[in-house]
Amino acid sequence: MRDHPIVISEPDARVLRGLLSARATRGHDQEHLEELSLELERAQVLKPEQVAADVVTMHKPLRILDLSNGSRQELTLVGPADANVSARRISVLAPLGTALLGYREGDEVEWLMPGGVRRIRIESVQSAHVGAH
Repeated sequence: MRDHPIVISEPDARVLRGLLSARATRGHDQEHLEELSLELERAQVLKPEQVAADVVTMHKPLRILDLSNGSRQELTLVGPADANVSARRISVLAPLGTALLGYREGDEVEWLMPGGVRRIRIESVQSAHVGAH
C-alpha cells in the first residue's frame, strides 16, 4: 500500500466502485481487487476540475519509462470493457493500471509482476480526451 492516499476524480471513483462491487464475489484476482478497494477507501476524491493536470486518472494518455530496461510506453487507463493491449488501453483493474492510478508525472512506481518487481517512472500525463467520461 502507498504511503499517501491517491487522488482520484469523482467519475473514476464511481466507475471503480461499480467494477469492484460487480467482481466482489468472483475469486479471480481477489487479492489485487481487495488492495484496490483499500486504496479507493482512503483516496482523496475530487471533482474532475480539482484534480491536477499531472495526476494519472482514467482516460488520460500517459508515457512511462521502464526503469529496468529503459523502454518507453504510451498508454491510457480504461475500464475493463474498453481495455485493448494492442491499442495501449490498459484496464484500471490490471495490476499495472491499479499501480499507476493516482500517481503524478515524475513519480516512480513499483509493482509486482509474475517475474518480480518492476519499476517505472511516469514521464508525462496529458489532458483527458474530450468526452472520455
